Amino acid sequence: MNAITRWDPFKELEDMQNRLNTMFGRAPVRKAGDKDEALTVAEWAPLVDITEDDKEYLIKAELPEVKKEDIKLTVDEDVLTITGERKYEKEEKGKKYHRVERAYGSFMRSFTLPEDADGSKVSAECKDGLLKVHLPKSEKAKPKSIEVKVS
Repeated sequence: MNAITRWDPFKELEDMQNRLNTMFGRAPVRKAGDKDEALTVAEWAPLVDITEDDKEYLIKAELPEVKKEDIKLTVDEDVLTITGERKYEKEEKGKKYHRVERAYGSFMRSFTLPEDADGSKVSAECKDGLLKVHLPKSEKAKPKSIEVKVS
């Protein structure tokens, strides 16, 4: 007996994402609509924006509800690594949880430094759940203007 099933292109994308997650060592994610509508995430990674101007590179990482003492920055062999942990809220008596979708636990993001970045002068600040990592450019990389005199 042949059954007709409805084609869902997003299901194929989700399957591909799960295969890539497995390949990179992350647990597959089950989305709402699965049997028990649970979201299973073994680890999470903060979202980042990276911008550049004449003086520096700026990495902005979203770290809601992560305390600054739970964040660590390291630079080792031209790789900047941000690690930390978002701790799970303790369950309160008398509260019923209907859904928990936010990810908790340890995280790690690593970025290879550009050739013109000076990893020895990295600085960071954390405010309102946003980590800003300032990565200055080295002096030799900054553009120099030379005036040419015409005689």
